[in-house]
Amino acid sequence: MSIVLASHQYGKAENRVVRVQRDSARHEIVDLNVTTTLRGDFADAYLTGDQSKVLPTDTQKNTVYAYAKQKGVASIEGYALELARHFVDDVVPVTGARVDVDAYPWTRAQVGGTGHDHTWVRSGSEVRTAAVTVSGQGERQVAHVLAGLKELTLLKSTGSQFKGFLEDEYTTLRETDDRVMATSLVATWRYGAAALEDGFDFDAAYAQIRQAVLEQFATLHSLALQQTLWHMGKAALERVPEAVEIRLLAPNKHHFDYDLERFGVQNHGEVFHADDRPYGLIQAVVANDAHPAAPEAWA
Repeated sequence: MSIVLASHQYGKAENRVVRVQRDSARHEIVDLNVTTTLRGDFADAYLTGDQSKVLPTDTQKNTVYAYAKQKGVASIEGYALELARHFVDDVVPVTGARVDVDAYPWTRAQVGGTGHDHTWVRSGSEVRTAAVTVSGQGERQVAHVLAGLKELTLLKSTGSQFKGFLEDEYTTLRETDDRVMATSLVATWRYGAAALEDGFDFDAAYAQIRQAVLEQFATLHSLALQQTLWHMGKAALERVPEAVEIRLLAPNKHHFDYDLERFGVQNHGEVFHADDRPYGLIQAVVANDAHPAAPEAWA
């Protein structure tokens, strides 16, 4: 038997970066949580404690903040690409880098019916995400861009049913033709090579995919959350062809009719108990099979 160091990577997690653009009287703000991860031949640091090839995680942190100023944050995907390419191109021992970015939304405070120039209100729980992986040097360098969202909480009060399911001796769930369907959606999509060309508008693509997902949730008469996820993914890839694969994760946030009959009160799908756990967890991967899979993008 031989015991080996099978794999390794290291980085600086959850750097909280707030970038305010003050180029005019009307300021702009981005609020980020940035994690960097470096890959390369760092085995000596683990096996013998030799740190000679290790770029300190504190240096990674400083780079994250410096790039927010020097390169700006036109889009979180572009910012993450700049960081990842820097680590791979400019730090000799690094052969691969991954940069994960969460962006927290702020909306302008309304004063007299107009958005204020430099005051914002944190808007909802939804978080925009990006994860960029860069590996290799020169013409052999490969980059993968994942984008997405999480904690997008959705609810429709009708237009959803669930029946005709498999039953056995332990089944107690009743069929329903009309139910509340709610979820806290996680969606992550992978861009193909066309999106890595200069000038691609990641912000516009994000907005289009988000809208496609929302439209399907709202308008599709759902026979199951599984069906809804398929239509969400299909619509997203059709709306933005540069996105070639999307992964969807949706907890089923159950809403059960509350029993009011014991009090002599009729409840016709109007009052519910929102049950947070346990919950169904539905997942799907929808892909354009004209493009090759890229498992390394998700690693």
